[in-house]
Amino acid sequence: MTGEYQHSLDNKGRLFIPAKLREELGEVFFITLSMDRCLCVYSGEAWQALSDKVNAMPYIKQRKMRPLFAHAARCELDAQGRTLIPQNLRDYAGFTKNVTVVGCNNHAELWDSEAWSAVYAAETSPENIAAVMEELDF
Repeated sequence: MTGEYQHSLDNKGRLFIPAKLREELGEVFFITLSMDRCLCVYSGEAWQALSDKVNAMPYIKQRKMRPLFAHAARCELDAQGRTLIPQNLRDYAGFTKNVTVVGCNNHAELWDSEAWSAVYAAETSPENIAAVMEELDF
């Protein structure tokens, strides 16, 4: 998944999912916590791959994954291309009104737009881009 999109939560906590990402996410997708103060959005296929990896772990390590599954929301789109972001997930990510949807390869991230601005500024410096390219052996 790629791209960056600006949207707003409506008064019911619904978020418009960009058409380009809707195609990749499919009819049913999952939203859960991230290690950053944002939310991760996985297609059903990517969620199954994550679940399979967790199932292959020893039980002690599986327990560490509990928050990802306990707070995950199974989501579908309404006729207008919106999905409801549950209140507990909105609280975790600090959503107020404006949300930035960011494509991140095999998933998307949902950021409070103000928080994303700070991350964007830090991550898009020429030095950081050079370090990323070096990491990829470019």
